Amino acid sequence: MKILVCISHVPDTTSKINFTEGDTKFDTNGVQFVINPNDEFGLTRAMWFKEKQGASVHVINVGGPETEPTLRKALAIGADEAIRVNTVASDGYYVAKQIANVVKEGGYDLVIGGRESIDYNGGMVPGMVAKLIKANFVNMCIGLDIDGNNATASREIDGGKENINTSLPLVVGGQKGIVQESDLRIPNMRGIMQARSKPLHLKEPIETNSETQISSFTKPEAKGAVKLVDNVDELISLLHNEAKVI
Repeated sequence: MKILVCISHVPDTTSKINFTEGDTKFDTNGVQFVINPNDEFGLTRAMWFKEKQGASVHVINVGGPETEPTLRKALAIGADEAIRVNTVASDGYYVAKQIANVVKEGGYDLVIGGRESIDYNGGMVPGMVAKLIKANFVNMCIGLDIDGNNATASREIDGGKENINTSLPLVVGGQKGIVQESDLRIPNMRGIMQARSKPLHLKEPIETNSETQISSFTKPEAKGAVKLVDNVDELISLLHNEAKVI
């Protein structure tokens, strides 16, 4: 089985976020970047398939040279090869087109992406990739097993989970649950040394249009002052007259 894991290069949630050029560009100065958490859950599940079923695991990122340390970390975790599509990830459709092209050329059986990235939270790419390559698709995936050409997946739904039987080729949008946080792997020294010699292929993008354009970014408004109350009647009055939630 040949698996491709999509890796987003995203800011650590502890980083301070700023914008430049009239709030139209993200300021990367001083920002620590990491593997998108939802992608890391998917990568860990892919490593299970590699160790238990002999699958080959490749990782892909659409982005510039600055994303290569993140890809190298994925290699250090245990992926066999990495692919970087050398272009700016301008929007979800553009990224999906680039990934779909690599999937078609590489003949992958299973594509694992995060249900969404924690930077733009678009949640669109895995579904678009599935449509473009004409593969089955399971989103919000919290469990995945493969037996030959057959797949059994679980996905999160309102109030519970849904079990699905499907087949390869398959695209999943994974999240916590496909593995647990305790299963995530920290690269050890041996993995880091091996990652230096593993292939990292540079691929030029195919020509396609971006369907969205960023006009500006805004930060969430600062939270207002806290008002303390010591009786239920006053609390009800504030919730009704000021907060207008009851």
